[in-house]
Amino acid sequence: MPAPKKTARRSLLVTSAVLTSLALAAPAAVAAPKPSGSPSASASPSATPPASMSTVGGARLGRPGTQVNLATGVPVLPKDLSARSWIVADAESGDVLAAHNAHWRLAPASTLKMLFADTLLPKFPRDTKHKVVPSDLAGIGPGSSMVGIKEDETYTVHDLWLGVFLQSGNDAVHVLSALNKGVENTVKEMNEHAEELQALDTHVVSPDGYDAEGQVSSAYDLTLIARSGMQKKDFREYASTVTAKFPGETKKGKKGKKVRKPFEIRNTNRLLAGDVDVPVYEGIAGVKNGNTTNAGATFTGVAERGGKVLLVTVMNPEKSEHNEVYKETARLFDWGFKAAGKVQPVGELVPPRGAAQASAQPGANPSGEAGGSGDGADGTAGTGSKPVAGAPVADGTSGVGTALGITGGVLVLLAGGAFLVNRRWPLPDLVRRRTRP
Repeated sequence: MPAPKKTARRSLLVTSAVLTSLALAAPAAVAAPKPSGSPSASASPSATPPASMSTVGGARLGRPGTQVNLATGVPVLPKDLSARSWIVADAESGDVLAAHNAHWRLAPASTLKMLFADTLLPKFPRDTKHKVVPSDLAGIGPGSSMVGIKEDETYTVHDLWLGVFLQSGNDAVHVLSALNKGVENTVKEMNEHAEELQALDTHVVSPDGYDAEGQVSSAYDLTLIARSGMQKKDFREYASTVTAKFPGETKKGKKGKKVRKPFEIRNTNRLLAGDVDVPVYEGIAGVKNGNTTNAGATFTGVAERGGKVLLVTVMNPEKSEHNEVYKETARLFDWGFKAAGKVQPVGELVPPRGAAQASAQPGANPSGEAGGSGDGADGTAGTGSKPVAGAPVADGTSGVGTALGITGGVLVLLAGGAFLVNRRWPLPDLVRRRTRP
C-alpha cells in the first residue's frame, strides 16, 4: 500500500535539506581494532569478552558488560537474560537503546546468511532458472541444514532464496554461490560488503555460516547487516515469509509421465512461525536465526509496534531451555518498545560508508531488488510493485503465511528513489501491517 500522497510529498520536500545537513553533521565512525592474527570465535560458552572491543557506533559499545542509561521512567532490563551478547536498537534512527558485549566477536551461525543475501540478492532476477550440477553442492558441511535441492533439477532464483530464508538451506546457499562465480568469490564479496557496511567485527570464511576457523561476527554487526538487508524489498519479503511451496524431485507418475510435486517449507524463525512454547511475536517482520556447535543459538529480529521499529540481536544464551534465544529476544523487544522515547541511547548504528554519497545522487536506487525494480521516487510503489503484506503470490508462496499479515501498527512507506533520512539512516518502506486471516 503506497504512502498517502501528502505524506510522500512532504517527505520529498525535506529530503534534500536533511541529507545535506546530515552529511555534514554525521561523525566518522571509529575503526574497529584489528584482531591479532585471524579472528576467531571464543572457544567456550563460559569465555569472557575482551576488555577492549571495537568502538564503532560509540565508546560505550566497546566496553564489556551491559550498557544502558537507566533513569526515572525507564523500565528495568529483563533480569533473566543469559546471552553472551545482545543489542536493542531503533531501526530507523539508528539509536542503540541498550547492549551487552555488543562488539564481542563470536561465531554467527546462519545469521551470517543475512550478509550473504544482502550481498547477492540484487544480482540475479528472481525468475532466472538454473539446473543444478554436482559441483554446485560440493563442500557442504556435514550436518548442514538443507532445503532439499536435488542434482539435475532446475530451480528459479526465487526458489533458492526461499530455501535460504525459510529453511536456512546451505544447499541453496551453495547453488546461489555457484551462480556467483563460486564460493571463494562469494566469500570475497561478502567480506567487502561487510567492510562497506562498517561491520568490521565480521570475517566470512563460509557463506552459509557453517562453523569455520576464523569466522566471526558480533551482535552489533549482525544488526547493521539486518538493517541494510531490510532496505531491500526482496529481502523484506523473503525474511517475513512463513510458509511456501518448494519444487520437489521429478518422478514418474502412474501413467509414466514425469511429475514434479512441490512440498511445503516453513520458516524456522520461531518468533515468526511460532512453536509449542513460543508464540508468534506481535509485529515481527523477520529476520534470521541460526544454530551451530560453536555459535550456539543466534538470532536477529525486526519488529514494529506503535510506530516504532526495533532490531534485536541475541547471541548464544547460556540457558539450555528450548527456544531460549527467541524467549530472550522477545523479552528484549518488550523492553525496547516500553523504553523507546524514554531511554537515552548508548550508541548508534552507523551508516554504510557510501550511504551519504549514494543518497546525494539523482535517481539513486538503493532498494536492491533483484532485477533492479525499486519503489518510485515519488513515494509510491514502482510500476508493478505491490506491498507484500497479505498478497498471494503466483509461485505458491502464501500471502497468509507472511509476517506482514500480523496485527500491529503502521509504518508510512517512504520514497525509495533515494535514502530518506529521519536522523541518520532510517529504515524506509518497511511494510504496512494487515490482520492475519
